[in-house]
Amino acid sequence: MNELKPSWSVFDIAKKADELAQLEEKSIQPDFWNDAASAQTTMQHISKLRNEVQKWQVTFQHIQDTLELAELGDYSLEAELDAEADQLAEQVEKLSFQAMLGGRYDNEDAILAIHAGAGGTDAQDWAQMLMRMYIRWAEEHNHKIEIVDQMEGEEAGIKSAMLSIQGDWVYGYLQSERGVHRLVRISPYNANSKRQTSFALVEVWPDIHDDIEIEINEKDLQVDTYRASGAGGQHVQKNDTAVRITHLPTGIVVSCQNERSQVQNMNRAMQVLKSRLLALEQQKQDEEFAQLKGEHVSAEWGHQIRSYVLHPYQLVKDLRTDYETGRTADVLDGRLDEFMESYLRYKVGS
Repeated sequence: MNELKPSWSVFDIAKKADELAQLEEKSIQPDFWNDAASAQTTMQHISKLRNEVQKWQVTFQHIQDTLELAELGDYSLEAELDAEADQLAEQVEKLSFQAMLGGRYDNEDAILAIHAGAGGTDAQDWAQMLMRMYIRWAEEHNHKIEIVDQMEGEEAGIKSAMLSIQGDWVYGYLQSERGVHRLVRISPYNANSKRQTSFALVEVWPDIHDDIEIEINEKDLQVDTYRASGAGGQHVQKNDTAVRITHLPTGIVVSCQNERSQVQNMNRAMQVLKSRLLALEQQKQDEEFAQLKGEHVSAEWGHQIRSYVLHPYQLVKDLRTDYETGRTADVLDGRLDEFMESYLRYKVGS
């Protein structure tokens, strides 16, 4: 049987279990819901802690059961025990990797934005392919997905889209996707079937639901309202319910059109703007630290992170880690964990 040596103390699951117990005790106090916003935030934290602790506890019990089976000394169970050990090793590896995610916001939800680059219809089609890829990844992990905003292309695809993805460790994983994604293929929009290179920019920042302590001067905001767009049907608003906020000092633009009212869209857009400003401040600190270390800091549009080649051969390659695969269809169908984990190990080791 393969050797399995989980280091439980390293990940301090007992400490997290104690924290969970304390928060659960707090949540049943009579005055807990007096501050509804704070209570909601605490309940979200309880849910994430409970999921993490239960996964480790279930895995630990599985290990104990397997060890007891092995101690029986029944050689007829050797093949079964080997299979159990391989399965447990994979589970522990996955959980250990998540425990390595030490960033302040790694266990937060995420906002993911996609912008088509130069290249007209091909680039807009590529942006939509990426949007589908991330939606399929989220669905595969049972994450909740919300399309906050979407701008359709003229002929096909999308010019841009903003997704809210909610679940455990979503930002921790999706941070690996930030940067420029390059597609090489035979263009379906070219009558001569020429090979086309298209680019799209992916932005990711944590979707923080707590009250973010960032002061925003109303004079720094330009607020525009417009009619929400969509494919048609009863959910397309006839009034100007969609909201676009431009933060003039930074040039950050946030749009929201998925809520039912203008007030709801305004509140959601402000929440996203605060998250983006917080992420921008963190990015500045990271860049300053990198410069002090003498590292090269690339502008996002100049930072190509991954290449997807569909012609003349099949290959997806991450240009930071050199991880690659020829299973292009699987990747475009949302099988991204290997790329994400490869990047995050590279990041921790660098």
